[in-house]
Amino acid sequence: MLHPGLYEQVINNAITGELAEIPEARKSVAPIDKAEASKVLAQYLADVVQKGLDNVLDNGGDISAQIGLTNQIVDLIQNTTKEAGFAALGVDQRAEQLLALLRESDPFLAAGKAAKDIERPETSLAQSSLFTGAIHEPQMYTELKKEIVSADRIDMLVSFIKWSGLRLLMDELRQFTQNGGELRIITTSYMGATDVKAIEELRQLPNTKIKVSYDTKRTRLHAKTYVFYRNTGFTTAYVGSSNLSNAAISSGLEWNVKVTKKDLPETIDKIAATFESYWNAGEFEYYDEGQRERLTRALKAEKYSETDHSGIYTLDIQPYSYQQEILDKLEAERAVRGHNRNLVVAATGTGKTVISALDYKRFCKQHPGQPCRLLFVAHREEILKQSLYTFRAVLKDANFGELLVGNYKADSIDHLFISIQTFNSQDFTAKTGADFYDYIVVDEFHHAAAPTYQKMLEYYQPQILLGLTATPERMDGKSILDYFGGRIAAEIRLPEAIDRKLLCPFQYFGVTDTADLSSLKWRTGGYDKAELSNLYTFSGMVAQRRADLVVNSILKYVTDIDEVKGLGFCVSIEHARFMANYFNTHGIPSMALTGDSSDEERSTAKQRLVSGEIRFIFVVDIYNEGVDIPEVNTVLFLRPTESLTVFLQQLGRGLRLAENKECLTVLDFIGQANKKYNFEEKFAALLSNTTHSVSREIKEGFVSAPKGCYIQLEKIAAKYVLDNISASYDRTSGLVARAASFTEDTGLPLTLGNFFDYYHLDPRALYSKKLCFARLCVRAGVVDDFAEPLEETLTKAFARFVVVDSRRWIRFLLDLLPKLDNTDFADLPPVEQRMLQMFYVTVWGKAAEDWNREDVLDDLYALSDSPILLGELQTLLQYQYDRIDFIDEPVDVGFDCPLDLHCTYTRDQLLVALDFLKPSTVREGVKWLPEKQLDVFFVTLNKADKDYSPTTMYNDYSINENLFHWQSQSTTAENSATGQRYIHHREKGSRVLLFVREFKADSRFGGAAAYTYLGTVNYVRHEGSRPMNITWKLDRPIPARFLKKTNKLIVG
Repeated sequence: MLHPGLYEQVINNAITGELAEIPEARKSVAPIDKAEASKVLAQYLADVVQKGLDNVLDNGGDISAQIGLTNQIVDLIQNTTKEAGFAALGVDQRAEQLLALLRESDPFLAAGKAAKDIERPETSLAQSSLFTGAIHEPQMYTELKKEIVSADRIDMLVSFIKWSGLRLLMDELRQFTQNGGELRIITTSYMGATDVKAIEELRQLPNTKIKVSYDTKRTRLHAKTYVFYRNTGFTTAYVGSSNLSNAAISSGLEWNVKVTKKDLPETIDKIAATFESYWNAGEFEYYDEGQRERLTRALKAEKYSETDHSGIYTLDIQPYSYQQEILDKLEAERAVRGHNRNLVVAATGTGKTVISALDYKRFCKQHPGQPCRLLFVAHREEILKQSLYTFRAVLKDANFGELLVGNYKADSIDHLFISIQTFNSQDFTAKTGADFYDYIVVDEFHHAAAPTYQKMLEYYQPQILLGLTATPERMDGKSILDYFGGRIAAEIRLPEAIDRKLLCPFQYFGVTDTADLSSLKWRTGGYDKAELSNLYTFSGMVAQRRADLVVNSILKYVTDIDEVKGLGFCVSIEHARFMANYFNTHGIPSMALTGDSSDEERSTAKQRLVSGEIRFIFVVDIYNEGVDIPEVNTVLFLRPTESLTVFLQQLGRGLRLAENKECLTVLDFIGQANKKYNFEEKFAALLSNTTHSVSREIKEGFVSAPKGCYIQLEKIAAKYVLDNISASYDRTSGLVARAASFTEDTGLPLTLGNFFDYYHLDPRALYSKKLCFARLCVRAGVVDDFAEPLEETLTKAFARFVVVDSRRWIRFLLDLLPKLDNTDFADLPPVEQRMLQMFYVTVWGKAAEDWNREDVLDDLYALSDSPILLGELQTLLQYQYDRIDFIDEPVDVGFDCPLDLHCTYTRDQLLVALDFLKPSTVREGVKWLPEKQLDVFFVTLNKADKDYSPTTMYNDYSINENLFHWQSQSTTAENSATGQRYIHHREKGSRVLLFVREFKADSRFGGAAAYTYLGTVNYVRHEGSRPMNITWKLDRPIPARFLKKTNKLIVG
């Protein structure tokens, strides 16, 4: 009898019969995922077999009858697979279990004991169990003692180690390591809780390695895990709440799960993989004899929160991955595009200054022996002091740089941290040449449009100018992007900053608005402000009803109205005043702060809000100085915000960290919108690393919200948003409508680049609809109709060209495509013929056998007969080139190969580039090319069709930026010719190439996903056989932007 609810049940004959009686709407079934089929069916079969064996017993059979049935099943498997190895897996008639085996010369035997005398854990080595400290169960520490002496290798991961806990296990650990067992321990200086004595005692054990993190702000290690590896395959692990302290392992209300390899192999694989990832991470450092003093100091500092910075100049400051991503993008802006003036946008508190210091450090390395003069400009003394301190820490030089601000005087101006006020009052430009400074940083660059900055920016010609800001869009209309060619070089996305705990999490509620905006006038870039203001302020009952909704929603969603420190963003001064008055008359003390407010009102507004005298400040433009208040815990969006940048800046006002602030409550009032209003980009900007469309996220409850955040749309609000997105982008008609009114709406000419950029559209949103941009413009009535022979062929190919990001290949195509009719293809150099072959297979889906064949030439010359489509292809390639934000480089594979490091290619493109001209015949994830002596690995990290599959996720992944764990095909044995070639590839003169993608298919736009080329790899070690689990070392590290995808074990 099937009960209503959730299942993950293999459908058997009995269930099929039941389901036949149930209408379609009441049931949901899906095919078994190919990648998980073995596991799913084996689990199902285990249940069936157990029931069958119970049945044999219930019907009078004994254990020999059960073994008979077991062996019949094994025989059936052997007869079906024809694999001789299965015959040996029949169960012996004596019905026994092997419990232990000793080495020939085991000291245990010398002591007159036998294998049966070995102490073993009381709990099973094959079945998982839970320890809760209950009276009837074995004590955790007594089990750990027995696990230790029976293991071959041990890994421990704990936040802290107390001597009181360690001494309970010390004899066993000493015995284990003296007998040749390997012990690895990871711990931290967290809260100063670790005892130095405990670490020192462990250090003195043989075969023991310890790693410690001293950077607890960065690491936040809270896991507790003890892993006991056994060469027999009976590995066990304890995962739970117990650190290595007496209270935790002998008493206390601690819960710990014992996981066994036999029972939960994927969980053990994940534990092993995660430990390996931590062990190879930079923040965990080897502990040796010379580290004792440093550990003592770090523990004391943690315990007493010391402000002594004496050790800071000896620490290597490593960038977080998001900071490294920005450094990589800055390098690419300079190397790829020659842009030496760059703007970095990042929320306050995300370490912008550290990025500039690390970038300057790299600049110094690139210019050895040169003065590398630095000018750091800001408008406040405390920013300058903090920045100088950061630069000194990053450069590990306590004497670097001088301050020139307030009462500080500088002896040298080579590395100067100066306020803009001092710069102007001292007429600095008269004292230095225009090229005196090599590297200039301007902090809080949004102030740079002010006249005080103009003189400096116009005068100096540094090799590098770096602008830092949290707020790139000024409300006074002056754009700061003009200094940077209209572009932002890099920005820290909001979800990334929240995941990193640099900003506080938010709970976002989309409230159904009573105001209907669908018929309001739409001017360039947004709603008519006057009409919007009138509707919200002067429309009588409509305005009253809406204000009432706002008050009721606050009371519904906030925890305690008396604790609220809120900001309300309004459309106009009248609207702000109207809301403040309405709130005041309804018992919620509030004020409006506008451009007309007096200085006194501004200066007291912050203090009044923080003290609780008022609950809300209503504002129009966010540059009111009194609005930078970290304590803000509630934000009201009382008007639709057309600019994504302004929306994120307004939201950012509430995301600053503050004491006792748990999260930010956001109320966004969502009404029926003009169909040109862009909901999609707004929600996309709030999500972390999603591969799904916003529509799907809304339907599934925003599963990709940043850590600790929550997004909920009321039922009608969700419908408004979904209808809007569907009409705008999900349907071709929405894109046609956008194109038709593009110039009127934006004031920009309708070009492919403008269209994609203005609407933040991925080109695949268009090309996945089997529609090209030229045809879109025709359907929008913007250009005349046309007919070209290759329209269908090229439109399909565009979807494959949108992943192209190789500078060399794009430059070759942009050079070749305009002169196709005058090119002798057979006469091109070999590397260019390979690039042409890549182009040919992308357009026509097959390789060209011979460049002189008539059908091949007809194909290529036909391109010139489709000038509009050929022009679009060139425009698309140039658009792709302009978006490249990394530095590629050639990879030595023994011949002139056009594949470049970290570029993305389809399977067909990369195989023909390696001279394998039948790419469609490759079905497996590996290909051996004997004539080139190349092993090519095609790795799909997520083999199952769903986002999270513990069964397959820990087969292939990066351990860190230099090491990659890869699982061979299940038939590859370590002693086979293939296995030996992998192990000894260097001696045999072959190379291994690694191509990686996250998913098999592009979940948003359809079609097979392309691969990123991670370059050549070298064998390090392996475990197992059929399959082999091999660790490879990459010749070039994986860039930060890919690590998030390749390392499934990264947290935060």
